[in-house]
Amino acid sequence: MKRYLKPNRAKAIIERFSTAKVLVIGDLIMDHFIWGKVRRISPEAPVPVVEVTSESLMLGGSANVVNNIHSLGGQSLVTGIIGRDDDGRKLISALKEKSIPTDGIIADPKRPTTIKTRVIAHSQQVVRFDRERKDKIGPESTAKVLSYIKKAIKSADLAVISDYAKGLVSKTLVEETSDACRRLGRPIAVDPKVEHFDYYKGVAIVTPNNLEASQASGIEIDSEESLHRAGEVLFNKLGCQALLITRGENGMSLFEANSETHIPTVAKEVFDVSGAGDTVIGTLALALASGASFKEAAVLANFAAGVVVGKVGTATLSPKELMEAVTAGLKKT
Repeated sequence: MKRYLKPNRAKAIIERFSTAKVLVIGDLIMDHFIWGKVRRISPEAPVPVVEVTSESLMLGGSANVVNNIHSLGGQSLVTGIIGRDDDGRKLISALKEKSIPTDGIIADPKRPTTIKTRVIAHSQQVVRFDRERKDKIGPESTAKVLSYIKKAIKSADLAVISDYAKGLVSKTLVEETSDACRRLGRPIAVDPKVEHFDYYKGVAIVTPNNLEASQASGIEIDSEESLHRAGEVLFNKLGCQALLITRGENGMSLFEANSETHIPTVAKEVFDVSGAGDTVIGTLALALASGASFKEAAVLANFAAGVVVGKVGTATLSPKELMEAVTAGLKKT
């Protein structure tokens, strides 16, 4: 990785995070964690009995992308849909506590705020249950979101579309966002969902994981050769400037015009992958907004992901943690 990023260059990019501003568009989610211990199996059914010790609420989905950008010292603007409910109020409150503007968040009385509840025992996820609606948001809410995007992008360096397929991201929304960004010369980075791949044509960079890339390309990625073919298919299909396939323990693979770069994983221990994709797209966006190339941004995102998967829950990291990881990692290469 030393060929793609030197420590001094990494330091310069990370120091510019504080001057970068990213507009995050996507599905806002609250992550609810129930923590406990398992000492026995239920006599009623062969399932563990979790003795609850604590609960916590964390920002999830596109709100976690915003949280990662904030933790890394960057500035963010955010738009999306919540319900007119207690969970929505808690999400707004959590963002306001971090001094993140919430005027782009639309409360829709016809929808609940999406909340994912995970039961964790001994650092292992026992079960997850979701409360949500996944049908498309109505035209009135779409119009409000688009109105905010067209205003906010003027003061942002880059836009992120964080697509969790919860009803916000539509063909119309992506097309109108792309038009607004194109007129101002603002790039778009997308954390995608397979069912929406046709929406993302012409954006700057798309970051599918290994499974999403396999499904979207129709090629099972089980070797370097199949990875190469899948990457080529998606890169040509999307017409983007770059495609970053995140591959878990196999690192990341970046596809650009006439270029393919493989970045090995740097994670030492993996406790929880919840929200790792949010960290990748958040770090990538901040780095690009701070003047990094796609290769440099991908390397920084890889180091950031390596830090957060070593934490339990929907985790973030600081600029100091990122710089320490980069410094230690690049010394070994």
